[in-house]
Amino acid sequence: MEVISPIKTMKVTDHFKKAQGETLISFEILPPLKGGGIKSIFETLDPLMEFKPPFIDVTYHRQEYIYQRKESGYYEKSAVRKRPGTVGICASIMNRYKVDAVPHLICGGFTVEETENALIDLMFLGVDNVLVLRGDPQKFEEKFEPEPGGHAFALDLVKQVNSMNEGRYLDSTIMDAEPSSFCIGVSGYPEKHFEAPNLANDIYFLKKKVEAGAQYIVTQMFFDNQKFFEFEKMCRDNGINVPIVPGLKPITKKYQLSSIPRHFYIDLPEDLTIELIKAKDVEARRQVGIEWCIAQSKELKAAGVPCLHYYTMGDVPTIKQIVEAVY
Repeated sequence: MEVISPIKTMKVTDHFKKAQGETLISFEILPPLKGGGIKSIFETLDPLMEFKPPFIDVTYHRQEYIYQRKESGYYEKSAVRKRPGTVGICASIMNRYKVDAVPHLICGGFTVEETENALIDLMFLGVDNVLVLRGDPQKFEEKFEPEPGGHAFALDLVKQVNSMNEGRYLDSTIMDAEPSSFCIGVSGYPEKHFEAPNLANDIYFLKKKVEAGAQYIVTQMFFDNQKFFEFEKMCRDNGINVPIVPGLKPITKKYQLSSIPRHFYIDLPEDLTIELIKAKDVEARRQVGIEWCIAQSKELKAAGVPCLHYYTMGDVPTIKQIVEAVY
C-alpha cells in the first residue's frame, strides 16, 4: 500500500524566522466565482510558483443579498455567495504546490459557532495559518453590521481563534479539548482605516489585536512608501513588535485613479497620477504602474521588510513582470 506523506506546514512567522532577514514574497488570490473550478486557481498560481512563495493568501467574500421580483409584484430577499470554497481552495493549494495557504477569516456573515466549525475544518486539513479581518460593510449598509450571533470587531475574532489555540471552545463542557495552533495575522492601514478618527487611534486598536494573540500584520495597499515607513515607526513606538508585511498592488488602468481612492480610502501620489494621465494608451499606463510598483518593491526590500505581499487581483502577467524585476 502506498503511504501518502502528510504535507509539512509551517507558521507564517516561522517562514520569516527561517529566512534570516531575507525578504520573502507572497501572493494573494481571489476564489473563483461560483460555477468556476479549481483550474482557474492553478492558472493563476502556476506562472507565479517559480518565485517560490512560502505561502499563498486566499481571500473570503461574505454572502450578498439580492432582491428578486415575484409574480405578486413584491420582492423576495435571497442570499447568494458569489465566491465560495476558501477552505477547499487552501487544501488544494497545499496539496498541489506543497506551500502553506492562509485563508482569510471575516466577521461578516458568520456566527461564532460557524466560525468555530470553520476553524475545526482547517485544523483537520492541516491549515495552521489564518488572516483575521472584520470585513467590509455590505453595499446596502451604511456601516458594518455583524451577523446575529457573530463578531462585530476583528479583535473579538482574534480572541476566539486564540482561545482555541489555548484549548478553549465555545462549549465549556468540553474537557481536554485538542488545542489548535493557528498563526494569526491581522490587517494594518498605513493611511488608517477609513472608520478610524485618526492613525493614532487605529494603531491603539491594532496593538490590542497583537496583545490578544495576533502574530504578524499585513498592510492595506499603499503607493507611497514613506507612509508605510511612518506607519511602521508608529507601530514600533507604540510597542507593536510583530513582523509588518507591506501589501502591494500595481495601478495600471486610468479608471483606477478614482476607483482605488474611493474603494480603499487611500491617496495616490501626485507624481504617479501625473504620469498615468500623461500616458498615451493602455499599455503605456500599464508600464507606468509596473515601474512604480517595481520601485516601491525595491525600496521596501532594501529596507529589510520580512515579505512583499502582492495582491494579484487576477492580473498574473503584470505581477509576474514586477516580481521578475525585483527578485
